[in-house]
Amino acid sequence: MTVGTRPRTQRVYTRTHGTGAASTTLRRVLEAPRRPARVLAAFPAGVYLEVRTEMEPQVIAVVRGDATRLPNAMVVTDPMPRVAVGDEASVGDGSIDVGRLSLRAHRWWNPAPPLGAVDTARLVRSLPAMTELCERSPRRPGLEGNGAAGLLAEGCAEGSLLKSVMAAEQLVGLGPGLTPSGDDVLAGLLVALRHLGGASGAGRAVWLADWLAAAVTFDVRGRTTPISAALLHCAARGEASGEVLAVLRGLAGRHSLEPALHRLLQLGHTSGADLAWGLRIGLSAVIDLEGGGNGEC
Repeated sequence: MTVGTRPRTQRVYTRTHGTGAASTTLRRVLEAPRRPARVLAAFPAGVYLEVRTEMEPQVIAVVRGDATRLPNAMVVTDPMPRVAVGDEASVGDGSIDVGRLSLRAHRWWNPAPPLGAVDTARLVRSLPAMTELCERSPRRPGLEGNGAAGLLAEGCAEGSLLKSVMAAEQLVGLGPGLTPSGDDVLAGLLVALRHLGGASGAGRAVWLADWLAAAVTFDVRGRTTPISAALLHCAARGEASGEVLAVLRGLAGRHSLEPALHRLLQLGHTSGADLAWGLRIGLSAVIDLEGGGNGEC
């Protein structure tokens, strides 16, 4: 120390410990050895973290209970930490450390709960209702009128892998925002094909979901935003937000469709409408591939 200078005072931060309800899709990354992470985005209702790993995109959403419960989220009651984009964080050894907040999962929830058996006739009755509700909504899809989206609907209805994959390749990363419209449409489609196809015994729909999931997630990190890439990986496994899962239950007749679809359509600027569009394409494809009708999206 130079003579005449005052010693530096080391700043000591008090870490606040909290708990949250975590999606089971986060179990592997939370229980792995600790890794560095960084803040991708920060909002009053949530913070998005990217974990530095060579595996598939590992993005964690730390959100309040009144925010959208994404399939890669930990839901907390604690106030959101005051952080900025680019701030350092860490994840692993059972906890998420961001800002002054250290979080551990006190319970887990399943982002892909099974629907149970669904009769195709039930889905046939649901399609006109969903179409009418979407058309009446002032919330419009970001890619309304887009040719690739139309080709995707056509390819899925025909069970054409070539058309479906060609369209999906054009849609990945298409549009602005943290989750581009094209990605939201694809996420809704993948979840619908997997859940509704599996629940109704539509093997061709599940087969199509498998191939589309592989095409959409291949090298997705370089084709869209980190947040959207992670959500596409979730959708490829049938994992979705609470709002999307509620619409699927409505389509299956488990509860009323209209309020569930209304909540979904309110998400984001166009995200909810784009997800609903993908769900409609998937629903129509499941019906057509099973020979249950000639539904259109």
